[in-house]
Amino acid sequence: MLLFPAIDLIAGQVVRLRQGDRSQMDVYSDDPVAVALDFAARGARWIHVVDLSATFGEDADALTKNVRAIEAICHVEGISVDTGGGMRDMAAIERLANAGAKRIAIGTALVRDPAFAREAAERYGELLVADVAAKAGQVRVNGWREGEGIGADELVARLAELGYRHLVFTDVARDGMQTGIDAMAYRHIAQVAGFPVVASGGIATLDDLRALAELGPDVIEGAITGRALYEGAFTLEEALEAFGMEGADGHE
Repeated sequence: MLLFPAIDLIAGQVVRLRQGDRSQMDVYSDDPVAVALDFAARGARWIHVVDLSATFGEDADALTKNVRAIEAICHVEGISVDTGGGMRDMAAIERLANAGAKRIAIGTALVRDPAFAREAAERYGELLVADVAAKAGQVRVNGWREGEGIGADELVARLAELGYRHLVFTDVARDGMQTGIDAMAYRHIAQVAGFPVVASGGIATLDDLRALAELGPDVIEGAITGRALYEGAFTLEEALEAFGMEGADGHE
């Protein structure tokens, strides 16, 4: 299983939002590369990087700062980067692939552009991650601000049929709130998908990570943690240990 410390970017700054709300933003660093280097030095082998400026359709200056940060993080030695945010076309995927990203997440376009979702899966295969966020079982898109009238189960089953084999599932109601996880929700989504998922949203304590690890590799491929790390609920070293990681090689 893989542990992904998170770096969410707005205009080149490392931030965390509460339930995806742009107005509820905490800034943790002006130097995302330094954050990535610190994660690497402390044992991380993957980092989850989200371009929130692209997700929210912000101005060119904000987008440029994030692109530069992501490209630099992709060159941090010993780190594999899982990244996404605002993926709407093949050119965006290709740009990140050329930058060195090892996984590229597609979110809103999975719902709003099914033809693109299908073509991307056919063309890029294992490079892609389906990024599905839901609240009360209903899919949320466009930075989690909007519903699409489709249930998470229906979307996940459809994506599995298209060939997606990596899936981040975010519990929007818990994201950034440090309220703890709903372990059974991830078990259910993994059953629907037919493959293990990456858990995101609500991780507040080491016990949350242990509970996910106990679900086993058939259910959980990995977990993303952000605010709890930045606010000192636990250290990255403690998180790696709790999640059953040896740190040095990124595997169990």
